Amino acid sequence: MTETTARYVYTPERDEDDGLSWARIAGISVAIAVHVGALLLMLAPVSPPAKAEAEKERVSVNFIEPPPPPPPPPPPPKEPPKEIKLTPQPPRPTPPQPQVIPPPVIEPPVFTDRVSDPPAPPPAPPAPPVAVPPAPPQPPSGDLTASMCTRPNPQYPREEMRAGVTGTARILVTFNNSGAITEARVDRSSGNRNLDRAAQQAVRRAKLCPGSGDGTGYIEIAFTL
Repeated sequence: MTETTARYVYTPERDEDDGLSWARIAGISVAIAVHVGALLLMLAPVSPPAKAEAEKERVSVNFIEPPPPPPPPPPPPKEPPKEIKLTPQPPRPTPPQPQVIPPPVIEPPVFTDRVSDPPAPPPAPPAPPVAVPPAPPQPPSGDLTASMCTRPNPQYPREEMRAGVTGTARILVTFNNSGAITEARVDRSSGNRNLDRAAQQAVRRAKLCPGSGDGTGYIEIAFTL
């Protein structure tokens, strides 16, 4: 907003020079009044809102005193002390007195003039067992060749075979019920030691048929070329 201020300096000398009159002065005054009125009209709308805003910003504060604090609650009543009742204990029973048993009366032994019987003699020791002599070997029951289940298979000595030595050896044997030959020995020699030994080894490997019982017999082994 621009304010226009007309400044007029009045001097008597200038009025006389310019030829101002009272009518001219009056017109100038009216013009000034009109300008001042227009200026006031232009400023009039601005002032009321400022006043209203000032009224809005005005805040009224009322101080309210707080109510007095409530009185403190009364203390709780004290509980009366509890009465403790003591129950009297019954008297302990008196243990029974141990009964004293008198020791038994031992009568002294009565001795008489009776003579005791003499002790009985000890029993006689048992008789020692009688040794039974072993039974003598049974006599040969003959030629056992027919009773053989496993016949002897003698091996001819090489030296006697090369030399052409021949002979027949008879071997005496002892056998059991299962047919096993338990003993074999030369009963009659063939005349050559190697032939007798070969015949004896062959008979020991042989076996009789079981169920023949225990007994003895002989087997003849012949070496021929």
